[in-house]
Amino acid sequence: MALNIWRFASPQVIYPIAGRMIPGFMLAAAVLALAGLYIGFFVAPTDFQQGESYRIIFIHVPAAWMSMLIYVVMAFWCAIGMIMRTRLSFMMALALAPTGALMTFIALWTGALWGKPAWGTWWVWDARLTSELILLFLYIGFLSLHAAIDDVRRADRAAGLLALVGVINVPIIYFSVQWWNTLHQGASVSLTRAPSMASTMLAGMLIMVLSAWMYSIAASLMRLRIIILEREADADWVQEQIVPIAQGAKP
Repeated sequence: MALNIWRFASPQVIYPIAGRMIPGFMLAAAVLALAGLYIGFFVAPTDFQQGESYRIIFIHVPAAWMSMLIYVVMAFWCAIGMIMRTRLSFMMALALAPTGALMTFIALWTGALWGKPAWGTWWVWDARLTSELILLFLYIGFLSLHAAIDDVRRADRAAGLLALVGVINVPIIYFSVQWWNTLHQGASVSLTRAPSMASTMLAGMLIMVLSAWMYSIAASLMRLRIIILEREADADWVQEQIVPIAQGAKP
């Protein structure tokens, strides 16, 4: 019997599946974070140039990577929603946006903490910092525009269009150190050459990236379930979900 993948475009089908997936992703995020932070702060050697201050890389880099990845995925779901006219796609995009904004804020905040000892200042208007700040504004703009329009379908399309236009900023962030003269160093990890850091540093950073990834999925799925309940409130299957929850049963 062929698998009907279109059934997974239904909020009714995805809602219970998301509920079953969340605990596993949250547990993975917690375990990976503990392992990554332990390696990063207690096992990885001290950097010969930056000393101990470089250890913020184990939070800064995963957050920066996820800020860009989440925006691309958000724009992807908006594109699918506009092309296929699927309600769930826009719900997915809306669920991703707050986590993306959080990751972007963490990247900017930890970047400022790292920049003070490394550059002698909290902030410089170089290409990468400025484009990352624009990314935060795009996330906030997406959420604000969606909230400002009462009609859900119009809000989805308007915010989706903004997301698609703004996705051009992601390659600007990534390639900014190559295109312009910035204070940021080049990528320490590349698919085309060996990493320019110690193996323990690389291991800790990649584990933290996986942790951030697992957390982002779990948080987005939790938010997706809330959005589904809000938008499908009049559906019979939602009422069947709400009543047990109101009575104290596990959803």
